[in-house]
Amino acid sequence: MRWLVRLCAPVLALAACGPIAYVNQVTRGASDSVEKARAAQADKYAPYYWTRATQYLRQAKVLASHADFQGANRFGRLADEAAKKAIVEAGEAAKDPSKRPLELTPDVAPAKGADDGGAVAPAKGDGGAVAPAKEAP
Repeated sequence: MRWLVRLCAPVLALAACGPIAYVNQVTRGASDSVEKARAAQADKYAPYYWTRATQYLRQAKVLASHADFQGANRFGRLADEAAKKAIVEAGEAAKDPSKRPLELTPDVAPAKGADDGGAVAPAKGDGGAVAPAKEAP
């Protein structure tokens, strides 16, 4: 009976490592980094890394809910890295306006046909007429 207890104890200890590592990696590490990035206004000044960090954190939580702690820890590390890069980029962009992301406005890239009142650009056809979707039977 003792040998059974000695065999099961390490197995049970190893089975509990995944959730413990998840708590340290994702709950404490990545979540705190994402909150620091939010405080640094990374959503405004570093949208790429901000989105990346939040989506990786979300995926880590989804995988943890399916008890895939190894995958959750991997996404937690990726979220932490992206959040730290977002903090750095947001700090630089807050100081230097030339490093801020481009804000898109309707004047930046008008759609084709915008000069004729916003009409839809015609399909290839003769004389600018809209080509039929199908050939007539």
